[in-house]
Amino acid sequence: MSLPSSITPELLKKLTDMVVSTSGRTYPLTEVYTGDKVVDLPQSSPEDVETAYAEARKAQAVWASWPLKRRIDVMKRFHELLLQNGLNIADLMQVETGKARRMAFEETCDVLMVTSHYIKAAPRILKEKKHGGVVPIVSTSTEVRLPKGVVGLISPWNFPFATSLSDAMPALIAGNGIVLKPDNKSTLNVAFGVGLLYEAGMPAGLLQIVCGEGPDIGPTIVDNADYVMFTGSTATGRTIGAQAGQNLTACTLELGGKNPLIVLDDANLDEVIPGTIMGAFLNTGQACMHIERIYVSEKRKDEFTQRFVQAAQAIGVGASYDFAPDMGSLVSVPQRERVESHVEDAVAKGATVLTGGKARPDLGPAFFEPTVLTDITDDMILAKMETFGPVTSIYTYKTVDEAVALANDTDYGLNASVWGSDLKAAEAVGRRIEAGNININDGLAASYASKKSTSGGFKTSGVGSRHGDAGMLKYTDVQNVAVLKKQVLSNPPDTDWDKNVDKTVKGLRFMRKLGIR
Repeated sequence: MSLPSSITPELLKKLTDMVVSTSGRTYPLTEVYTGDKVVDLPQSSPEDVETAYAEARKAQAVWASWPLKRRIDVMKRFHELLLQNGLNIADLMQVETGKARRMAFEETCDVLMVTSHYIKAAPRILKEKKHGGVVPIVSTSTEVRLPKGVVGLISPWNFPFATSLSDAMPALIAGNGIVLKPDNKSTLNVAFGVGLLYEAGMPAGLLQIVCGEGPDIGPTIVDNADYVMFTGSTATGRTIGAQAGQNLTACTLELGGKNPLIVLDDANLDEVIPGTIMGAFLNTGQACMHIERIYVSEKRKDEFTQRFVQAAQAIGVGASYDFAPDMGSLVSVPQRERVESHVEDAVAKGATVLTGGKARPDLGPAFFEPTVLTDITDDMILAKMETFGPVTSIYTYKTVDEAVALANDTDYGLNASVWGSDLKAAEAVGRRIEAGNININDGLAASYASKKSTSGGFKTSGVGSRHGDAGMLKYTDVQNVAVLKKQVLSNPPDTDWDKNVDKTVKGLRFMRKLGIR
């Protein structure tokens, strides 16, 4: 299979040259569909990471001095450049991750939506807020938002462009610099996006790219950061959170999920089936919010199962740089082996494969069939652990209370989905699920694509959130500038403290009645 014509040797050199690296070490980046090497990706050393932070800090001082409007103007130009180059980015994403073209293009749209949101919302979010001070009339207190400095941003391979550029956007607009570590498997598409930011007018050096394995350079990234933004596994998130805590550095950790979907008895299966297919198998199941557990009442299980399995069997899987396939490849052979091992363990312990369950070497080295299982028991690996592949399981429940209890029987709490015709009743069920994102009559997009609202995880699915006002404010420090217009806070040396206490109590009571204090 030939690479897309947009991916030239000149482009590959330009993108790999953006990595801060003097180590001489490289990573063989391969085309997922074939396993053929595309380019040698430079690897950064801890010293390179420190150099990247030093350069980003110099540029950040300049960037933060610009008026907010000037920074926003850069992002407006970036938004237009991204619209013009979306399919070139999709080419790179497909080469590196093997995802279907439909999904690759949609991923660029996430960055467009986040950029557009913060272009509009930033002036309101970052605006200084003046409050009454400690003493009415003669004092004021003003909240001032200042950038943290340089953010350490570590992004994963499953949605590399979105988690890199979408998470960078509010940080940049707020006046920060960034040292960004994409995954080795998915750096080229991210570098292309960073190049568009520079083309749009971002100061040289503001966003630095470093590459390497997490244990090699991750600690140096965290140690030098003024804020840490990480998306990835819960296990790695624990390590990063602990190190950041030692440094008293704030962080956001968007981690794993074992997400449930509940089909209520009044749900319209004509809508449930395609919606659940999308929720379970988008991005080949490599989405921390995708659906891995489906709960259907005993009354509707047979009908749902029959129709859902038929729909899963109809998913078009293939290696192609056009929009024909519904689903692409897993990101790598090791990831395919992980998914395969979860399915094999389940089958060995009594699970039933309703469809799929096998690798597809005829399509490429990392392909795996859309897979639906049932008869899952708690001793199976995939019963509790995130599989992160095109695998989902069907369970039954007797009552809605039981369905909610089963949905909550997990250490994770990232996303949940409830389907029903009675929207009020379905929403009431959704509100009982312990997850940061609840979708009624949708799998995951309805909540995640609502950029005005925050998105985060409960329990071991993460700390902090992205999107909404909080998604920008987290990249700022708040400064309280208090002004006393007349000196009324000091007591003279001859103060009668008994009378002063009585006066203070009466004053506080009076201000409370007036709503002043």
